Amino acid sequence: MKQIMKKTGLLCLSGVLLLSSCSKFGEINTNPDATEKVNASLLATNIILQNLKFQGRDAKACLSDNGLAKYIAYGNETILSSQYNYLGATDFGPMLLATNAASMVNYATGSVMEDSYKGLAKFSRAYMFYNLTMQVGDIPYSAAGQGGSGNIRAAYDTQEEVLRGILDELKEADQYFARGVRFDGDPSPYAGDPDKWRRAVNAFSLKVLLSLSPKAGTASLDIKNRFAAIANSGALLQNNTGFLGLNYSTTNVHPLSGTNDLFTSRTIISALVIDQLKQLNDRRLYYFADPAKAQITNGVPESDPAAYVGADVSADYNDITANLIANKYALINSRYLKEAVGDPRILISYAEQQLVLAEARILGWITTGSAKAYYESGVKAALATLLNAKASYAHGMPLTQAYIDGYFTGEAAFKSSPDDQLKQIWLQRYLLNFMQDPQTAFFEYRRTKFPAFPVNPATSLNENNKNAIPVRWLYPSSEVNYNKANLIEALNRQYGGVDEINKVMWLLK
Repeated sequence: MKQIMKKTGLLCLSGVLLLSSCSKFGEINTNPDATEKVNASLLATNIILQNLKFQGRDAKACLSDNGLAKYIAYGNETILSSQYNYLGATDFGPMLLATNAASMVNYATGSVMEDSYKGLAKFSRAYMFYNLTMQVGDIPYSAAGQGGSGNIRAAYDTQEEVLRGILDELKEADQYFARGVRFDGDPSPYAGDPDKWRRAVNAFSLKVLLSLSPKAGTASLDIKNRFAAIANSGALLQNNTGFLGLNYSTTNVHPLSGTNDLFTSRTIISALVIDQLKQLNDRRLYYFADPAKAQITNGVPESDPAAYVGADVSADYNDITANLIANKYALINSRYLKEAVGDPRILISYAEQQLVLAEARILGWITTGSAKAYYESGVKAALATLLNAKASYAHGMPLTQAYIDGYFTGEAAFKSSPDDQLKQIWLQRYLLNFMQDPQTAFFEYRRTKFPAFPVNPATSLNENNKNAIPVRWLYPSSEVNYNKANLIEALNRQYGGVDEINKVMWLLK
């Protein structure tokens, strides 16, 4: 899931404009429609978009991310390598955010919005560095963003050090936002509301802490106590707070919108997703997928779960393609391709927060509330996100409030065994991130091994371990070219000097 991140040019722009202002040529050729001054608001917009906006180069990159999380399969155009357990190199381009965040704070110093921008800087850094360390392990952290002061070859911090720093920055972000005022330049639905941002910061902090459960006993991270303190703080997302992410619009369209072509229109929903939805009697089935045409031809109604047949994502590509041509599979719901606005991009939500709290309650990290109540409130909130989707795409089975209220029967009812309860919670988090945050879904699979991802050694592109799902990305080639000594030191410290996708990072040991 190599992420191709857009580089901000704001800082460079200010330098170019400064130089050009000294010449007659620059004065004559100044663009009257372009800004000539960088400020905290402009930098805030760019920083937020870097973290929250889908940064892939095209629709296929979006599908590739979902292929890695086993949400989809692919046929009839070319193989989707992520579907078959290929992990390439990550990209350290997002680290430019650290420089821009520092500049944003400098521009805001002395203003009434200073604390809010400091909170945004701390959160944005933590969010970015968290995703990078979860991909590869040790990364440049304490020395990142120091290129302007001459440190162009940043040393790598250990993953433990990085995670401790991230948790500390999130705590600082909470404190700054608690003192903050509404700030300018926020393109998210929160529109600069510091109270909503504070709650989202804390929800993300809980998510991070739970993802570190394999290291719950590490004294330097103090995971359980940090978690309990945040959970009891009273500053968490509420059902009416809304989500942190981005709404799509006619100018910021969904990445799959308008791409009904050779590959997007042939995107198959995985059997892993479809079969789980069927077992739960979950109407998200009808919003995620369109029925298999062969089933409709055979007289199965589109409102019947039997009309929806998923693909084994580990099956041979040629077999998948043959079945696709024969119309045997349920494809991705056409609303993803037709609707420019569509589902919003939701990255931090009340629904996921409640599911995180449900797991923490079972683990004994918190003592307030019940796991059942957290579970049910989380699932209801996840289902409710589709209430605004057009019912015309729901194949006669629309989601309604009455359906949501009666959801918890059969397999969806909260079970009695803690082990089964955990699996229910993990499954709901997996379903929640369909076409939303597949990287989180992959990280969570790596932590819980549930739901079980299919592996077929005959088709796997994991060259060094055909029977395994890879656990990390490779370091970017730019580090080999420009920061080789520090990279080698980090590889020796972690992976016996070998940069390989099956090497286990500190967090997972």
